[in-house]
Amino acid sequence: MPDRLDGGTPYPLGATFDGLGVNFAVFSAHAEQMELCLFEPSGRREIARLRLPECTDEVWHGYLPNARPGLLYGYRAHGRFEPENGHRFNPHKLLLDPYARRLHGNLKWTDALHAYPLRSRRADLGFDKRDSAPAMPKAVVTHDSFDWSRDVRPNTPWSHTVIYEAHAKGLTKLMEEVPARERGTFAALAHPRVIDHLKRLGVTALELLPIHAFSQDRFLQEKGLRNYWGYNSLNFFTPEPGYFSEDNQDELRVAVRRLHAAGIEVILDVVFNHSCEGSELGPTLCWRGLDNATYYRLAPEARRHCVNDTGTGNTFNLTHARVIQMVADSLRYWATSYGIDGFRFDLGLTLGRTDHGFDPNAGLFDVLRQDPILGRLKLIAEPWDVGLGGYQLGNFPPGFAEWNDKYRDTVRRYWRGDPGQRADLAARLSGSGDLFDRRARRPWASVNFLTSHDGYTLADLVAFEERHNEANGEDNRDGHDNNLSRNWGVEGATDDRSILDMRARVQRSFLLTLLASLGTPMLVAGDEFGRTQGGNNNAYCQDNAISWIDWSLLDSEHGAALSAFTARLIDLRKRHVVLRAPVFLYGEGSPGHGINDVEWWDERGERLAPEDWHNPEGRALAMRRAIRLDDGQVEAVTLLLNASDDPIGFSLPGVVFERRLLIDSARPDAGEEPIGDQYELASHSAALILSIADFGD
Repeated sequence: MPDRLDGGTPYPLGATFDGLGVNFAVFSAHAEQMELCLFEPSGRREIARLRLPECTDEVWHGYLPNARPGLLYGYRAHGRFEPENGHRFNPHKLLLDPYARRLHGNLKWTDALHAYPLRSRRADLGFDKRDSAPAMPKAVVTHDSFDWSRDVRPNTPWSHTVIYEAHAKGLTKLMEEVPARERGTFAALAHPRVIDHLKRLGVTALELLPIHAFSQDRFLQEKGLRNYWGYNSLNFFTPEPGYFSEDNQDELRVAVRRLHAAGIEVILDVVFNHSCEGSELGPTLCWRGLDNATYYRLAPEARRHCVNDTGTGNTFNLTHARVIQMVADSLRYWATSYGIDGFRFDLGLTLGRTDHGFDPNAGLFDVLRQDPILGRLKLIAEPWDVGLGGYQLGNFPPGFAEWNDKYRDTVRRYWRGDPGQRADLAARLSGSGDLFDRRARRPWASVNFLTSHDGYTLADLVAFEERHNEANGEDNRDGHDNNLSRNWGVEGATDDRSILDMRARVQRSFLLTLLASLGTPMLVAGDEFGRTQGGNNNAYCQDNAISWIDWSLLDSEHGAALSAFTARLIDLRKRHVVLRAPVFLYGEGSPGHGINDVEWWDERGERLAPEDWHNPEGRALAMRRAIRLDDGQVEAVTLLLNASDDPIGFSLPGVVFERRLLIDSARPDAGEEPIGDQYELASHSAALILSIADFGD
């Protein structure tokens, strides 16, 4: 081992093997010295500590000749320990490389991980001299060489996209067809059983909850729980080690390639708004020790304290060029090295937050949109955080889709039977143009969902009116307390056939509404066959059967029927372009004589007057959308909705050559059948009706 490093280069950041050695480069604007620590293969013993000899443009760098992939390393940063000024350098703390591509070992929670004596009266103003290396995972030098030359990305158009949100572990942990050692791992994502189900269902994109390496929260471990969802990132370039079935990073790449071969895109839920280091009282693991004053937003009048716009203790400073670079480099790495097709940004508003509030023209957004790689991927924002002005639905720049919680809440209220929902429901069904029709955005910008990982499953939405989070160990105080749900007579499980039938019908009505709405639909894994979490609406810490998908439900009578119904809906959406119209419709265009591109009626077949829209007891609605086909015919699909407690007979106006039922949530087994100009819809049900008008040339 040499006693010093060569100068090396400041680019690229991270540890880069060039065939003859490894270049190390790490950013820190305020460090006074940076040391590279090397470890023997077990990671338990430090075998060398070498100073990075050069600092260029605030990047510390050095080159280690003859070093090879597999080398374990970390950093120690020297500088001022002045918490009151935002500086928390402590060379006794081993730091992860923010650009590490692989980790060895696990984080072991000890007081030594903190830069200050944890139980000191001075709190974080004290200085701790214990070495944290024994408790820290180590970064590993890697060399990517996977062959992507034969991979063909699906490149599914946004207007054709149907998203399936799933947890990388929970999706397959209980799937018996998968070999035991592969269940709950990246390898299982490519299992034929998984791919067959996704293809049979008809979804086009698999969106995975966070798979960046993340930490296990100390307070959860002390309660015997685990961070299951993974929204506590430890590193942005490393796949979570716990999701591999063997010691081979290519396992994830193979899964992505096989999903691509099946026509399925892969989208990652990414967490760049905060890190696992928490508030100023949290541990020093990486960014805090490298340059706390640059990486994190600090309170302007009290730089000792982190700004907490995320509710997790800290917030990344995404107005700084190097922090923006880290995010962009991470996304580009996942897109090129792992073949990822898109990203969903957790608390995405934080990415555009400046000192003056949210800015749709923030630097990171500009970087992503102009990037020749990232600008072509699917970019999805969660348009809120907990900071001031932390709700910006519809205000992201072109190129982004957004999770539309107004869609979720309105549809839930409507099917629950709440009064006065007609007008808002119409806006949501037609793509939420009131929110998104600006700057030439399209309906796909609205990601419509009924449920997500956060909250009730679809089955629980119709079975529980109160949260049941006792297993989380917080006396049932955590999670949402207003879920806009309805149990239809009994809280939780029941043998009452009438209640079960109603719950099944309402689930189908929810799904029909979702797949018939303009926008990008998102399903949550297992909702298509009745997955339940027993009423737990905040299962973030339940790495067990509460969260894992029980695939045996798919073999039940209800599960099989609901899955088949969902697949029919997705197939209808694919076959009828009017169900996924690529532009907003306002009833101002006409594809044929007497038919507008979108029209609204009540059950009498009469257009709704202003007082009808605002009638609190009006729970019936008909929406007809129409397009002109290449052969001159006009194809129209009418969505009928009845959220009342009684059956309603709908009159179906319009000159038609042919009219037939496509699907009815109250009669799921009914095939496509001719109907007349009247159709009776059962209570709490929905139906789609196809009309063909032939006007010739």
